[in-house]
Amino acid sequence: MNIRLRNLKPQDCPILERLLSRISIFGKDDEVFAMELIYHALGQADQKDYSFFIAVNDDDCPVGYTCYGPTPLTEGTFDLYWIVVDPTFSGQGIGTILMTAVEEEIRKMKGRMIIIETSSGQHYALTHKFYLKNGYQLAETIQDFYREGEDRVTYTKKF
Repeated sequence: MNIRLRNLKPQDCPILERLLSRISIFGKDDEVFAMELIYHALGQADQKDYSFFIAVNDDDCPVGYTCYGPTPLTEGTFDLYWIVVDPTFSGQGIGTILMTAVEEEIRKMKGRMIIIETSSGQHYALTHKFYLKNGYQLAETIQDFYREGEDRVTYTKKF
């Protein structure tokens, strides 16, 4: 399968919603919030808060996406909000393709740092390995952030 990256389109919404529902580590609140960012970006063409790369297959069907944007009140710092890959295609390098595209785009915008926040939950173990494999450093852990026993883990990468 060939993977191509493109911009977000309104017709992607139902497919992305189904994709999000298939990610076992996401709860319903995660799905709703992710879709809110998608609808926000599509509804306000001039917004600069959220940018997307959509990974599509040969049929132009989304198999993953990433959402990122500048961190408010900072100079050159960006947040990676979501990186999502259809579980059917997990382990095929799509996440790395998406991450590389985000990093290249942030460098073009004179970005100097990417921040990623995630959960410490065991169900995120592969996510942590993915970030470390891609050169991100563990920056902080805030204990019991999401709920008792579930910490917020922050990774960073500086350019």
